[in-house]
Amino acid sequence: MAQHGSSSSSLPMIREGDDELFLDGSESGWVEARTHCDHLDSLSSDLIHIPPPGTPCNRCQHPDENWLCLCCKDVLCSRFVNRHMLEHYQQQHHNVALSYSDLSVWCFSCDAYLDAQVIQSLRPVYETAYILKFGNAPPFRTIEHQQSVDKETDASSGK
Repeated sequence: MAQHGSSSSSLPMIREGDDELFLDGSESGWVEARTHCDHLDSLSSDLIHIPPPGTPCNRCQHPDENWLCLCCKDVLCSRFVNRHMLEHYQQQHHNVALSYSDLSVWCFSCDAYLDAQVIQSLRPVYETAYILKFGNAPPFRTIEHQQSVDKETDASSGK
């Protein structure tokens, strides 16, 4: 597999080695989410009223590892269960989904995580899912906050 280019040098690259795919940075458990995505125009106009975490897969009723399609709000299981969300993307071309497990947002077309705390159109669904899952509002960080953290890290490492 060839490396996927990206518009930001801070985004991870996918490389192949020894029949395993590695996301740069993933060896350490760190994957940096994108702060921009060109596939958000298909998001549902109402991302505040969503099914709660714990909603079973609409196809197989599996209770765990479910994702919320952010285009049509179907709840479907992950590729690690019965692959219903992946099939939904392949059939319906609905690009963006939120994991009820860890509240991460994935774009199938970008093949990347999206930063739901920074991307304004994703913040309402992230906040609603967080409240439904944990009972209180999430602490939000902004891209400016992240850039200042990055500058502090660079300064302390001598870059």
